[in-house]
Amino acid sequence: MQVEVFSQGFDAPWGFELLPDGRALVTERTAGLTLLAADGARLATIENVPPSFVKLQGGLFDVVAHPQFATNSTLYLSLAHGTQKHNTTRVVRAVLRDNALVDVTVIFDSTPKGTAVHYGGRLAFMLDGTLLVTTGEGADYREHAQRLDSLLGKVIRLNDDGTIPQDNPFVGRDQAQPAIWSYGHRNPQGLCVDAKTGSVYVAEHGPRGGDEVNFIERQANYGWPIATHGIDYPGSRISPFDSYPGMREPLVYWTPSIGVGGVAVYRGEMFPEWDGDIFITALGGRHLRRIDVAGAEVVKQERLLEDLQARFRQVEIGRDGALYVVVESIGDRPHSGRILRITRPIRPAPTVDSSRPST
Repeated sequence: MQVEVFSQGFDAPWGFELLPDGRALVTERTAGLTLLAADGARLATIENVPPSFVKLQGGLFDVVAHPQFATNSTLYLSLAHGTQKHNTTRVVRAVLRDNALVDVTVIFDSTPKGTAVHYGGRLAFMLDGTLLVTTGEGADYREHAQRLDSLLGKVIRLNDDGTIPQDNPFVGRDQAQPAIWSYGHRNPQGLCVDAKTGSVYVAEHGPRGGDEVNFIERQANYGWPIATHGIDYPGSRISPFDSYPGMREPLVYWTPSIGVGGVAVYRGEMFPEWDGDIFITALGGRHLRRIDVAGAEVVKQERLLEDLQARFRQVEIGRDGALYVVVESIGDRPHSGRILRITRPIRPAPTVDSSRPST
């Protein structure tokens, strides 16, 4: 691998999106939205970004471009909205025009909570053009992850205008939120859609142990807090069950926790040996992890970039197969957030000794 700094000087970068023309967008949880050139140079600070509730884990989260961004310039942002006593995971839709957001429209708010933690906040488009949103369960509201009348602790599925797809599993069901796609999640801060197969993966934080990567399916229950491989922070058991009938088991889990962040499935020509592998960023574990999978089985795991001792927040796959890795911070250094670009080194052509006669 060849690792280079694509862009740097960020304060807690959270979301990263590559645009069709090669430019990129970066969200900073405490700061705002920045537009980058194809070479990583800063082009502009985007204006008219909706204010967010910045406290503890709250702030500005993810950014994704509409699948037809090249023609409609439409973006989606997730953020914490409200006050300490009443805040939500919010999603807005807007048009990027002249380095500013216009036509800003709220298309989703989760169930309100009174904590400034466990927001989820990842966004991704499915291959059918619908938008997925992850929501956390707010820590003090963990039972809501199992409640279908609550939007906490869920994967949400929306049309691109925020309306509800009529084939969502709980449409028309009494006492159920029709936006729910899957449930039983704790704090899913990683979300991706496999560009080849359309499969959906979520990475979510456990408490002390029990960080998970889950293969997401329609209407499935992923167990939290009834089934978990983790224990509570004081050391007490959350549940006597690490699995439970009718609830899905994770594809892979880690005890102790590694502090999972983003997730991506590798599809690209630059590293063909990685095709179909899953990449996970580790915040507390301070590394990028490659998971070699065969079907539903984990073959092996590999830690990358450990020498940087950085908190890794997100990973994206470029159109050329390069990996873009969002570093939240390096140690305790302020404004040490950066975007790394991982490529395959170009081997120099063999030299020919012209002083020797040819034969």
